[in-house]
Amino acid sequence: MDEPLIPQHGGYRKLVSFQVAQVVYDFTVRFCDRFVERRSRTHDQMVQAARSGVQNIAEGSQASGTSKKTELKLTNVARASLEELRLDYQDFLRQRNLPLWDHHDPRRQSLVDLRPPDADAVAAWVNAQHHTTPHHTPPSTGSTGSTGSTGSTGSTGSTHAPLAEIAANGALVLIAVACSLLERQLATQASAFESNGGFTERLYRVRKARLS
Repeated sequence: MDEPLIPQHGGYRKLVSFQVAQVVYDFTVRFCDRFVERRSRTHDQMVQAARSGVQNIAEGSQASGTSKKTELKLTNVARASLEELRLDYQDFLRQRNLPLWDHHDPRRQSLVDLRPPDADAVAAWVNAQHHTTPHHTPPSTGSTGSTGSTGSTGSTGSTHAPLAEIAANGALVLIAVACSLLERQLATQASAFESNGGFTERLYRVRKARLS
């Protein structure tokens, strides 16, 4: 078959990286509305970084038909946006003296294994972990939001880990998954670009084939 001038492109909703990034975005909106001052710059930056991760995956996929270079660039922007978001969640934990879970923490793997399809599933996981995880670190007494149990503003007498701790660490797990997927995606895109070139090279091949 003749090589098409503009190959099939888009289809980003089928990309696992897009699906995970979308869950991260939806959950981040909920997280920030609950635990971060809504009028703060941090609130807006975290939501926008999460949104950028989703939007740039979609835009890169859609642009791939005519520009592999643009696809690569936007996929990398998505990866960078999620890295920015990762730092914001880590800062949230550090500034409130809440623990950042170790890479071998079984709770991390439990969320990965769950493969949550949406923010509701992540929220349900957070609540389940909240009722089974012992409270080792006192919750923050600052004014940036609740770190206590569901429906409360936090209590130093709680026997469970603060919701904010679990929610932030859960978000970090999902961000790590999305970033890993995007890194593989970037490697695949770079390899395809090196092997086949971009739109200019495809245009030359198609014209040459049709004139021969």
